[in-house]
Amino acid sequence: MAPFLSPQSRAALESLQAADVDASTPSGVERLRLVRTLIAELEADPASVEAVRDAERDGAGWEAIAAAAGLRPAAAKWRWQGDDDAIAARHAAGRKRAARPSSRPADLPGQSVADAAKALGVTAQAIYQQVARGALRSETVELDDGRRYKRVFLDD
Repeated sequence: MAPFLSPQSRAALESLQAADVDASTPSGVERLRLVRTLIAELEADPASVEAVRDAERDGAGWEAIAAAAGLRPAAAKWRWQGDDDAIAARHAAGRKRAARPSSRPADLPGQSVADAAKALGVTAQAIYQQVARGALRSETVELDDGRRYKRVFLDD
């Protein structure tokens, strides 16, 4: 049977094995680097997708595939369902979301719904109702990276 790991995964595994049997134990930082390199290579290895596709052809469902991978079925489907293009598109979208800043920008116009509700002494739902009735003006501000914020203008 031919090896199923990519050359990069095999090299990372061999580096970790060599360090494991070496008489001089590598430093903790070096061991951690070797372990994380192997994990990253295995995550990127096409062997996982091929194994999932083989499991599907053999009749395994997403519950069994997810259990074998230590994932929930939805996560396994997100990671491996569909053709290579669909998988690549989902993963690229996930990386794009992960690269976005986690903090809200402070220079947006108006107030957030929560801040407007606090200023008026009402709930956020009450703010949305007043916006729907036309009693308050609001805008949805979209940033260049795709994040969207509902902004309320109390001074109108």
